[in-house]
Amino acid sequence: MTTAAVSRRETLSSTRKSVTHKFALNGHEGYLTIGLFDDGRPGELFIKMSKEGSTLSGLIQGFCRAFSLALQHGLPAAEAAERFKGMRFEPMGATSNPDIPEASSILDYVARYILLHYGK
Repeated sequence: MTTAAVSRRETLSSTRKSVTHKFALNGHEGYLTIGLFDDGRPGELFIKMSKEGSTLSGLIQGFCRAFSLALQHGLPAAEAAERFKGMRFEPMGATSNPDIPEASSILDYVARYILLHYGK
């Protein structure tokens, strides 16, 4: 008989610190907001793109929700980000960030940003 692992969800404070980062990817401007746990670890993320269709918007919001839940259930930010680094789909290309000059998708950009700043 197998025993299922039970994971406890760590919730963020009602009032929390966050980092908002403006970026552009191949001319598509966006904002990445990372909500932080009290100890400074990322606990949630939101992405808002200035020009987006309903399908892209829905998929990005689904990614944000799943990524946030993974963080809240204990997956380290670096480990979560590694799963999305290198994903390829439009928009892709040059970015506005000299630390990440090119990205193969919005998710690749976000994953690399998280690794750069929270990938301890």
